[in-house]
Amino acid sequence: MNKLISTLLGLLIAGIAAYSTIFVVDQKSHAIVFALGEVKAVISEPGLHFKLPPPFQNVKFLDKRILTIESPETERFITAEKKNILVDTYVKWHITDPKLYYVSVGGEEGRARDRLSQIVKAALNEEITKRSVRDVISGERDKVMQAIRKKVTDEAKQIGVEIVDVRLQRVDYVEQINNSVYERMKAERSRVANELRSTGFADSEKIRADADRQRIVILAEAYKEAQTISGAGDAEAAKIYSQAFGQNAEFYKFYRSLEAYRASFKNKTDMMVVDPSSEFFKYFKAPSSGAVGAAPKK
Repeated sequence: MNKLISTLLGLLIAGIAAYSTIFVVDQKSHAIVFALGEVKAVISEPGLHFKLPPPFQNVKFLDKRILTIESPETERFITAEKKNILVDTYVKWHITDPKLYYVSVGGEEGRARDRLSQIVKAALNEEITKRSVRDVISGERDKVMQAIRKKVTDEAKQIGVEIVDVRLQRVDYVEQINNSVYERMKAERSRVANELRSTGFADSEKIRADADRQRIVILAEAYKEAQTISGAGDAEAAKIYSQAFGQNAEFYKFYRSLEAYRASFKNKTDMMVVDPSSEFFKYFKAPSSGAVGAAPKK
């Protein structure tokens, strides 16, 4: 019985010892193998690997993936104009030299983040103090980013890290500058709006004057054409009247008298004081030799 227990115990110890000599490196990790505190090997390829059991050899895993550092608080920087601006940044980075990374920051990601944040802040301060607010925000923003990325990349290599990207997430003014910039922008927009209004008013007056001139010309030409047509019509009518009434002059006189009677006695309240024997009432009298339809004298 004791022999069986001893055998089982031995197998358990052997299994534990064997298990402690095996480790797996996955795709997202680097592995550093230590032998009595000294770096023995660095393994970055995924797979199954072997080592001596502790305390002879130990393994520490480091993240191989691309990591992100975002500034927890907006940093304040001073431009060449001695104006304060607020900047938010983010950094993409990953470990390329695990041994150097471990020696530099003890393999602690938090320490690496602090170190990289300091490097980025120093690079930002150096570049922003040489430029104006306008350059930082728009004019030379690409140049600023390139210069910062180069400085950060060079210094990050010293701790075994490669910088993938550095970006300015937000560049803003402090509140006092915000107000002055807002007022300046407001004044500029007002000036442009006034210029546009003045130009529009001048154009509208020009268009209105041209339209009035064209209206007058069109009306004058239309009136001229109407008068010409009316005159031609009146002439043609007079010609027709002349031809019609010329065939019987007495009938023409009779027709004109009827027209005069109709115009004179248009209203019942009209009153006329005229000699009954006057020429006006010629055709009111009994038919005579001078009346319409009388036979002409031979």
